[in-house]
Amino acid sequence: QVQLVESGGGLVQAGGSLRLSCAASGRTFVTYYKAWFRQAPGKEREFVAAITWNTGGTYYADAVKGRFTIDRDNAKNTLFLQMNSLKPEDTAVYYCAVRTGYGLALARDEYDFWGQGTQVTVAS
Repeated sequence: QVQLVESGGGLVQAGGSLRLSCAASGRTFVTYYKAWFRQAPGKEREFVAAITWNTGGTYYADAVKGRFTIDRDNAKNTLFLQMNSLKPEDTAVYYCAVRTGYGLALARDEYDFWGQGTQVTVAS
């Protein structure tokens, strides 16, 4: 009933940029945090960035600090991830996720809804 749809992935050269979007629709639900996770081939899904939905407070994994920016459009229920200075190690499927509980959460199992993912490939 809740739909999260990612878009904006693609193939870029190292040092390039991409902007990912995640549009939410469906039944009304409480949103405290929205986040981006990523999963590279053969690896576990890892936290990338999160945003407090109402206030815009942001949190980033060390690997992306200074390069990625998370933001949102509350009115449009849309989450964004601006990715700059991309590196080959950023290659992964990127997922948006929604947490309906209180408190910052960085673990996969603390998020309640997930999109299907969008592929980001960074070539060197």
